[in-house]
Amino acid sequence: MGKITAILLGLIGLGVGAGGLWLAALGGSFYYSIAGLLFLATAWSLWRQRMAALWIYAALVYGTLVWALWEAGFDWWSLGPRGGVIIVLGIWLLLPFITRRLLGKSGKPPLLAAVLAAIIVAGISMVNDPYNLDGKLGTQKLAAANPGDNFPAGEWHFYGRTPFGDRYSPLDQITPANVAALKEAWTYRTGDIRGPDDVSETTYQVTPLKIGSTLYLCTPHNLAIALDAATGKEKWRFDAKSGLEAARQHQTCRGVSYYKDASVAAGQPCAERVYLPTADARLIALDAATGEICPGFADAGTLDLYKGMPYPKPGYYYSTSAPLIVANKIIVGGAVNDNYSVDEPSGVIRAFDAQTGALVWNWDAGNPDQTAPISEGQTYTKNSPNMWSTPSADKALGLVYVPLGNATPDQLGMGRSASVEKYASSITALDLNTGQARWVRQTVHHDLWDMDVPAQPSLVDITTKSGVVPALVGPTKQGDIYVLDRRTGAPVLPVTERPAPGGAIPEDHTAPTQPSSALSFNPPKLTGKNMWGITMFDQLACRIQFQQLRYEGRYTPPSLQGTLVYPGNFGVFNWGGVAVDPERQVMFGMPTYLAFTSRLVPAADVPPVKQGEKGSEQGLNRNDGAPYAVVMGPFLSPLGVPCQAPPWGYVAGADLRTGKIAYMHRNGTVRDMTPLPLPFKVGVPGIGGPMITRGGVVFLGAAVDNYLRAYDLTTGKQLWQARLPAGGQSTPMSYEEGGEQYVLIVAGGHGSVGTKAGDYVKAYKLPR
Repeated sequence: MGKITAILLGLIGLGVGAGGLWLAALGGSFYYSIAGLLFLATAWSLWRQRMAALWIYAALVYGTLVWALWEAGFDWWSLGPRGGVIIVLGIWLLLPFITRRLLGKSGKPPLLAAVLAAIIVAGISMVNDPYNLDGKLGTQKLAAANPGDNFPAGEWHFYGRTPFGDRYSPLDQITPANVAALKEAWTYRTGDIRGPDDVSETTYQVTPLKIGSTLYLCTPHNLAIALDAATGKEKWRFDAKSGLEAARQHQTCRGVSYYKDASVAAGQPCAERVYLPTADARLIALDAATGEICPGFADAGTLDLYKGMPYPKPGYYYSTSAPLIVANKIIVGGAVNDNYSVDEPSGVIRAFDAQTGALVWNWDAGNPDQTAPISEGQTYTKNSPNMWSTPSADKALGLVYVPLGNATPDQLGMGRSASVEKYASSITALDLNTGQARWVRQTVHHDLWDMDVPAQPSLVDITTKSGVVPALVGPTKQGDIYVLDRRTGAPVLPVTERPAPGGAIPEDHTAPTQPSSALSFNPPKLTGKNMWGITMFDQLACRIQFQQLRYEGRYTPPSLQGTLVYPGNFGVFNWGGVAVDPERQVMFGMPTYLAFTSRLVPAADVPPVKQGEKGSEQGLNRNDGAPYAVVMGPFLSPLGVPCQAPPWGYVAGADLRTGKIAYMHRNGTVRDMTPLPLPFKVGVPGIGGPMITRGGVVFLGAAVDNYLRAYDLTTGKQLWQARLPAGGQSTPMSYEEGGEQYVLIVAGGHGSVGTKAGDYVKAYKLPR
């Protein structure tokens, strides 16, 4: 057994040593090359049955322990990959059948002491979390909630409950004191399941509406469904028959929209309507009572959103998010496929008459001054920045607030017009009546990283020393939270310009500075010390990859070498955004940290399209007609785990008046990320959003383990969880029915993040 162990140690030494020399030559740590030599020396001594083997290996253990603590501190999840293999092998070397032939009584103590020291450090690190931030949000209710209009407290009329998009329920029956008693009230299954012919990002992300005693929702393949709010029993369903299209990057529906037509007598057909956006770029008006099409809207009940589009290619443009209906207008954006071509549909935002479907105005960031409806036969600007999320609106101010994406191709900035450079990756306020831009706040200049503003802005009145300011809270992919005066776009919390890395490809340029908000969840710059793995071997591979990539921090430009993008394209915040308590003037969010890589590929080197190739935002993005394609994806080890050390996901609370982050706690476990159901609370990525209740409880699914969780808004501590039958990558909502408060979430999974697919709608309430 000793000879076999010596051979194993020798092979490890060769591999680690060779990799360590490679890493050192790239400018990385010298540890692995030294460790490789010590493995080899141990192997040689063990082969020769010399007691020196244990002394040499003890030196390796002590040296590794000192190096690991210097790099990672008392963080168990960072220490484990550095020392796990070494300590296991050290324990093996201490076993009698390995050591009996070469050791006297004095042989064990040096290695035994080293292994014990490492185990003690591991034990200390297991009860220590250097990334945890404990604190409390203020509990004082500073002002009454302003939802922008009168909406029944027990209902949920919009994607974000009201046009203000706060994702805040004024119900307070559920509290931190009783939330642990929540039980399942009912479960409904839609029957819409992800299939083998679907694109990879087929996801179930809907937040239902609740009007009267009915819930309204949609499914990934564009079924509209009405349910009884008390029982979950189906009332009606409508199938838009939007079909499948391999070119679509996304197959999802995040919500439907509701409208009460004041010109139609109550109880008459289509007096109340539900509008369904579809994956083939239609908007369909349905009778809220029956699910029948409303023929008086647009063309026999259906609005063609491809009308006026340049390059109306199937699958290149579609709706994934609920339109906003306010002041009798339907404000509609759409998703444009990223990085497919230089000739793609427009990102135009349009307002239609909610009764008739007539076009009222159109605002195209590529031609922003011409907002009167375009004439028959005209088209909008190709590839202009789009709004794939949902806007918010302040009817009293007459403004609608649109979160804008970048112009595609995302990583290539040459040839963009002055207007695109002004409006891309911004929050822009449009006049509700005319569509004219009233102000713009850009969150990234000359965006080369796909840093769209991904989420609906939340509107909240902020109490300041100089009075109450009607404010807007805008989360971004790069982690900045912009708190702005929603009348003018002026910062309520300071926004500064900071120097940014240069050195774009010769055909392009970078912005010399980039904006940064005083309230920010932007993570520290990554270093080699932050690289991770399950073992020291894949950690070494990640460190080599890290040194090979171009990286000078946030906003390192794309390159042919390959660039590390951190925060990555997934975003610190994505479409789920944050939730805001308008009375306490605080926010709750789920910052996620996952590095990506991007590498430009000359067009001449792009391989031909493969038969059956499907749309995806990861992998090769072809950029047909551009000088470069781009290969993108998360920064993963050879074993498929993130190359950066956890935590990858938190829950966090911040004061919107001061910009102070009160707490950040690891969120989620690896239970559904590994073959074994291990409930280790590492802090995992997620996509989805939170919902706050007036009772002081926050509800959030989203994480890549299949749970719905409740948190104390004041402290961020987890209070309750329920196991979901599939991934909960949607935003929950809350409503009242029969005097009882319900919490509802859709669990259907997310194709891109690999959570379990399903078709579940689940409601919870307190026992009677």
